[in-house]
Amino acid sequence: MVGGGFGGLLAARGLGGADVDVTLVDRENYFLFQPLAYQVATGSLSSVEVAAPLRQVLRRHRRTHVVLGEVTGFDLERRVVVVEHLPNGEERRELPYDQLVVAGGSRYSYFGHDEWAQHAPELKSLEGALALRDRILSAFEAAEVERDEAARAAFLTFVVVGAGPTGVEMAGQIAELGHEVLHTEYRSADTRRARVLLVEAGPRALAGYPPRLSASAASQLRSLGVTLRLSSPVVDVGDGFVDVEPAGGERERIAARTVIWAAGVQASPLAAQLAAASGLATDAQGRVEVERDLTLPGHPEVLALGDMVTVRGQRLPGIAPVAMQQGRHAAASIRAGTRAPFTYRNKGELATIGRRRAVGVVAGVPVTGLVAWLLWLGVHIAYLVGFQNRVLVLTRWAFAYLVHGRGARVIHGR
Repeated sequence: MVGGGFGGLLAARGLGGADVDVTLVDRENYFLFQPLAYQVATGSLSSVEVAAPLRQVLRRHRRTHVVLGEVTGFDLERRVVVVEHLPNGEERRELPYDQLVVAGGSRYSYFGHDEWAQHAPELKSLEGALALRDRILSAFEAAEVERDEAARAAFLTFVVVGAGPTGVEMAGQIAELGHEVLHTEYRSADTRRARVLLVEAGPRALAGYPPRLSASAASQLRSLGVTLRLSSPVVDVGDGFVDVEPAGGERERIAARTVIWAAGVQASPLAAQLAAASGLATDAQGRVEVERDLTLPGHPEVLALGDMVTVRGQRLPGIAPVAMQQGRHAAASIRAGTRAPFTYRNKGELATIGRRRAVGVVAGVPVTGLVAWLLWLGVHIAYLVGFQNRVLVLTRWAFAYLVHGRGARVIHGR
């Protein structure tokens, strides 16, 4: 198993008790519940509440081994995986396999401008979430001591690029943080004057949702004080600024000291490595195409899943439930010794915007506001890995709801 995210972990867990030896390889020693990473970035949750050590999750699976290292290549003819940077200092090791599951996930795409990443970090990892939390909280601290009004305004301006679920959730949380949580704690800077801009190249937020829900999300965001800049592609990002160019308009520079990237998706580099090893091509997002049973064409012993693949004949969203179902399917295929077509069962989608604010589709029924928010809470508590994490997160959310507090606001990287 390559990758300890939703797909890889669910595949490994699905083989617990089976007559097989499992080796799970990941460059991190923990599973991250990525849908809640933005709450770490905005101080709602601490890192240990959304992450669980892989060894702890798999501790009862006596025939499952966890290897901390980075997979850098595949030899499909010899059936070995190349792992580098092992924790004992060993530079390279080859791990043999009979059957291989690759679930490398994805990262955000900067559309050919990777130099923007240093100014507009993405939110796809625990390290990234903690770094963003430092940036956001440090911006408020800088505004508190800044005497120049224009410079203070720049520190209090937050730009989120991309109005998909992560961008919408991030913008709503930053707005709540500045407008409802911090204003009683700062003396010189009025955090209620914080500007949160959600910039989107397309004509509406949450483009993957029905238009009615997109409109509801936009209305709820505005009620929190978020400014939507739709049909405004980003054309440049630098130290302290974002340039946008609205359709039919002139290029505009926004002075902002905190920029967060949540636009576009690109497959893990593992997809390209797997494609190269099998003589296949990747698509524009770097994904490799697999058969309907999730096997790599020409290699029935290799299954690939999650955001790094496209499934022949199916259009699947890049969300956690898809990877989870594919992980279970991969485990069932290995247990049975046969390959069956994968079918995704869409149970719905939910995106939270803020306190008592959310939108979504559940069992084909659109939901908004408080009902959607409560459903979102329940679903995420249920999907969290580990009873302890469920209790901790539920307790933290209950406290935050009652007192409008956010206790995980420690700056680590100053």
